[in-house]
Amino acid sequence: MNIERQIDSFILYLATERGLSPSYQLSVRQTLDKLSEWMEQKKLSLDDVGTEDLAAFLAIRKKGGLAASSLRITVVHLKVFWRFISGRRYVEADVAEPLIAPKPIATLPDSVHESSITSLLEGIDTMKRLGKRDRSILELFYASGLRLSEVCGARLENLDAEEGFIRVTGKGNKTRIVPVGGQALSAVERYVKLERPELVKSRTSSQIFLSVRGGPLSPERVRAIVKERAKAAGIDSKMYPHLLRHSFATHLLQNGADLRVIQELLGHADISTTQIYTHVDQKHLKEVHQKFHPRG
Repeated sequence: MNIERQIDSFILYLATERGLSPSYQLSVRQTLDKLSEWMEQKKLSLDDVGTEDLAAFLAIRKKGGLAASSLRITVVHLKVFWRFISGRRYVEADVAEPLIAPKPIATLPDSVHESSITSLLEGIDTMKRLGKRDRSILELFYASGLRLSEVCGARLENLDAEEGFIRVTGKGNKTRIVPVGGQALSAVERYVKLERPELVKSRTSSQIFLSVRGGPLSPERVRAIVKERAKAAGIDSKMYPHLLRHSFATHLLQNGADLRVIQELLGHADISTTQIYTHVDQKHLKEVHQKFHPRG
């Protein structure tokens, strides 16, 4: 059986019936195209392929340098493809179902020292054009631990300046209310009062943070702002929005905040996602112990 025809049929299914994004479709196609090339080398058709063959294909991909995280995605792609072609009786059996994805490697999130955060924020000249906007963006990232999408989507009507809270919509379209620190709130208020009106155009909506054209800032532009401001402050480490979110959580934990509270602030559905920060804190404690204990 011709695999190319089945790949085309599957991608069409993902697009029309599942409504999955073009980027996901491309990712799946890249995996299946690699499989097709391998099968052609081995002179295998879809009817010939068994679980052992797919395992051999994965082994070749791993030997070729594919990371564990990418191998996991490859396994998922193979599973959904075989579920599709077996469900439609294009092949007799779902030979991908027994495949086991490699376990994810736990990586500790990076964070930035508090002094570097201070240098980053205070290094922005708010008297210069867009200084107030950029300062308030970075203040909000660090003060409230918001995601990039949440900062870009933040709206005026969802900011309660009197109570010091902002309502944001995060992953899974879930809404949560997050406190905004005093310094961040002051920065946002100064921007909204003194600089935002200059950016407003006839079609401007209620997003808090605006581009010079009066539209909402794109995630790409916000990433660039964070990087540019870090470089201007002389911070050598690679700076990006999620690093400020990690730093928010890490610094809260190091200063005694309860893990459940941090989970709520970050909007994590599962406490296990938040628990990775305990490993960061334990690493910090070990470093302190080694540095200051006589026999550390």
